Amino acid sequence: MRQPSTQTTRATLGYVAPFAAFVVSMAIERFIPLPGQWLYPVRFCIVLTLILGFSRPYLNFRASHALPSIALGLAVFVIWIGPDVVFGYRDSWLFNNSITGKAASSLPPHLKQNIGFMALRCVSSFALIPILEELFWRGWMMRWLIDKEFLKVPLGSYLPSAFWIVAALFASEHGPYWEVGLIAGIAYNWWIIRTRNLADCILAHAVTNAALSAYVLYTGHWQYWL
Repeated sequence: MRQPSTQTTRATLGYVAPFAAFVVSMAIERFIPLPGQWLYPVRFCIVLTLILGFSRPYLNFRASHALPSIALGLAVFVIWIGPDVVFGYRDSWLFNNSITGKAASSLPPHLKQNIGFMALRCVSSFALIPILEELFWRGWMMRWLIDKEFLKVPLGSYLPSAFWIVAALFASEHGPYWEVGLIAGIAYNWWIIRTRNLADCILAHAVTNAALSAYVLYTGHWQYWL
């Protein structure tokens, strides 16, 4: 079996480690309830440290299609909240079951009144999560599914199986919002193919999350923050 090169191993760490740390911290939170007021800062610092320490060489923040990326991000936001606003079907068994979970916020009431915590939660949503998710899904996995030596695969390379596997896994990551998560995954996958620039996907994703954060704070629809 062909062994990955040292360069590939190092790059894999840069693309995967922040996402893996984020997922592990969420699993710990699920099975071992810990105070959110210090768990979030610890998670934020760990993920940020990994991005700065391992991911920075693989990051480019120069969007080549900034305005269309912003427009795409806003469109995904509208798609995300649209079904609930127009149809209100989130209580259906398709989105409320033992597999997907329920669209309900896990934030305790006192943290919703904590300005410092809410500021950190917003910054994490629109600044940190888009970076770690785009690094993992479209920076690494879409290429790794094409060739295990993924650095040989240019960003935005298209293989139908890689495209749809990543879209499906991205959808599953979003629990009771899996159907809009699938649409978002398709949109972001299409955008990396179109732009071949991870910075454009990060920007689009950041705009989506920033708009959703503003919507949550303005309307009090905390269920969007699972």
